[in-house]
Amino acid sequence: MGALYLVALAIALTGMVLLDRRFRLFFWADARRATIVLVVGVVFFLAWDAAGIGLGIFFRGETGFMTGLVIAPELPVEEVFFLTLLCYLTMNAVGAATRMPSGRGARS
Repeated sequence: MGALYLVALAIALTGMVLLDRRFRLFFWADARRATIVLVVGVVFFLAWDAAGIGLGIFFRGETGFMTGLVIAPELPVEEVFFLTLLCYLTMNAVGAATRMPSGRGARS
């Protein structure tokens, strides 16, 4: 049970990839741009986490659902997967929203 959270994040990421592939929302629309945006987003939030940890604001919660592996003090490996999921979900949502009709003139 020590990797349950990581497995759940991996399943959710797989769902994001499948949605992206099916509707060509992010990576399947433009892989180069998507890679840059995703990496910049994850690095930004990791820097945010590092600043919060350095200031004593963020702490790693102990639970039996996590692996216990850390990248840095107070920064669990699951955080990278979570931040990747967060950024991927956001970009898939943006991709979907930009494909929606504006609604103007749709109804009289």
